[in-house]
Amino acid sequence: MKNNLLDTKDYIVFLVYFVIVAAYGLYIYNKKKSASTGSKDYFLAEGSLTWWAIGASLIASNISAEQFIGMSGSGFKMGLAIATYEWMAAATLIVVAVFFIPVYLKNKISTMPQFLHQRYNGTVAMIMAVFWLLLYVVVNLTSILYLGALAVSSISGFNIDFCMYAIAGFAIIITLGGMKVIGYTDVIQVFFLILGGLATTYLALNLVSDHYGTKGVLEGYNLMTSKASEHFHMILKPDNENYIDLPGLSVLVGGMWIVNLNYWGCNQYITQRALGADLKTARSGILFAAFLKLLMPIIVVLPGIAAYVLYKDGAFQAEMLQDGSVNPDRAYPVLLNLLPAGLKGLSFAALTAAVVASLAGKANSIATIFTLDIYKKVLKTDATEKNLVLTGKITIVVAMVLGVLIAPHLGIDKKGGFQYIQEYTGFVSPGIFAMFILGFFWKKTTSNAALFATIGGFGLSLLLKFLPKLTDLSWLSGMGFSKLVKQENGTMLYEIPFLDRMGFVFIFCIIGMYIISMIESKKGVNEKGLEIDVKMFKTSKSFAVGALIIIGLIVALYSVYW
Repeated sequence: MKNNLLDTKDYIVFLVYFVIVAAYGLYIYNKKKSASTGSKDYFLAEGSLTWWAIGASLIASNISAEQFIGMSGSGFKMGLAIATYEWMAAATLIVVAVFFIPVYLKNKISTMPQFLHQRYNGTVAMIMAVFWLLLYVVVNLTSILYLGALAVSSISGFNIDFCMYAIAGFAIIITLGGMKVIGYTDVIQVFFLILGGLATTYLALNLVSDHYGTKGVLEGYNLMTSKASEHFHMILKPDNENYIDLPGLSVLVGGMWIVNLNYWGCNQYITQRALGADLKTARSGILFAAFLKLLMPIIVVLPGIAAYVLYKDGAFQAEMLQDGSVNPDRAYPVLLNLLPAGLKGLSFAALTAAVVASLAGKANSIATIFTLDIYKKVLKTDATEKNLVLTGKITIVVAMVLGVLIAPHLGIDKKGGFQYIQEYTGFVSPGIFAMFILGFFWKKTTSNAALFATIGGFGLSLLLKFLPKLTDLSWLSGMGFSKLVKQENGTMLYEIPFLDRMGFVFIFCIIGMYIISMIESKKGVNEKGLEIDVKMFKTSKSFAVGALIIIGLIVALYSVYW
C-alpha cells in the first residue's frame, strides 16, 4: 500500500479547490450584500437561490463523512442494501416537494420552531427549539467534525486535532457569508464531491478487474456481482446477520419512510434551503436533489463493496485491521490511499468539500433557530435586523467551537458515524414526524397531543431499546420483528430492529395524539389549523414528468437488485 501522505500534486489540486471555493464565495458575498442585509436574507437567502443552487446545496449539506466513510463501510459489511437510504430518500424528496414545501411557503414559515408556534403554541415551539439546538450541536455537528477530521487525517497524515480546527475554520468562513454564499458555493462543493467520488469508484472497479487479470470498470463491476453476489441484494432476509440494521420489507413500507420524511421534511437543516424560494423554484431544486441522490450509492457504496471483494481475496489484510479486528469504516480511506498523485488530491478535495458543506449548512441552521426563535422572541424582542445578523454570526462561531471541544469525547468512532447519528436521532424522529404530519393535515390536533408525541415517543423509544434486557422477545422473531443479536458482554438477546422500533413508536404517537385531540376537542379546545388549499399541491407538467422518471428508476433498481 502507498504511503498515506499527500504528494505535491495532491496539494496543488487541493489548493486549487480551496481558492476556487473561497474566491467564488467572496464574489457572491460582495455581489449580493448590497441587495439586502436583513435577517431573512442572511439566514434564508430569500429569493436569491436558483433551483440548481437549492438542489446542489441540499446534497452538499446531506453528504458528509458519515456517507463517504460510514456508508462505504456499510457497503463493505452488508453490500448494496445500505443504498436504500439514498434511493428511498429520492422518493421521499418528491413527497416533500409535493406536500410539505407548499404548506411551509403558503404559511410563510422560516423555521421549524416557528411552524410549531404558529400551529400549536409557544411552549411546544420553545421546547423543540432548545431540543433541536442540542441535537444539532451535540450529535450532528460534532459527528460531522470528528468523522471528517478522522478521514482527512488518515489520508493526509496530519494530526487529527489540526484537521478538526482547519475544517471548522474553513466552514466558519463560508457560513459567515450567509445562506446565499453557502448555497452558491455548495454548487462547487457538489461538483468536487461528485467528480472526486466518481474517480474513487472508477479506481475501485479497475482495481477489481486488474486483480483478476481483466481490464475495465464494467469487467470490475461484473466480477463484483459474481464474487460477492450476496452483497447485491436490496431486501435482506431474516437469517442475514445485518437484518437488525435493515429489516427486510421495512425499508420499503415501514420505518425507513419515517427516517426520511422526518429528515427531509421536518428538519431545519434541510428545508431551510427551499424556504426562501418561490414554490416552483423550490420544487425544481428538490427534484434536482432527488436525481443527484440516485447517484450517491455509485460514489459511496460501490467502493466499499469493491474493497470487500479485494479483501476477501487477500488484499488489504493489514490495512483493514483496527485493534486486531476488521473495521469496515477503513474501506474508503484504504482505497483513497491507492489513488495516483493528483487524483488523490481531487478525491481528498471531494471528501473535504462534503464535510465543509455539511458543517456550513448545519451551523447556519443552528444560528437561524437560535437567533429567530430564541434570541428574538425571548432574549431581545426589540432586536434590529443588524442585531439579528450579528447574533447569527456569533452563534455560528460559538457552535463550531463547542463542536470542536465536544467531538473527541463522544466515542463516535467506536459506534460508527452513520449508526451514531441514526441511533440518537431515531429516539425522537417518530414523535416529531407524528407531530408535524398531523399538524399539517388534521386541524383538530391539539398542543397537548403534540407534547405527548414528543415526550411519549421519546419515552417509548427508550423502553423498546432496553426492552430486550427486561423480557424475552423471541416470540416476535416469527414475524420478523426481532433477531438474536450478540451483546457487548457476549450474551445473546432478541432485539427489535431499529427501523421496526421507529415504526411502532410512530403508530403509538399517532394513536395517542388522536385520542388526546378528540378528548380535548369535545371540551371545546380551540385548534389553530394551517392555511391549506388543495390546489397548492398541484404540480407543473415538467415536475410530474421528472418525478415519474425518478420513481421509475427507483422501481427498476429495486427490481434488479431485489
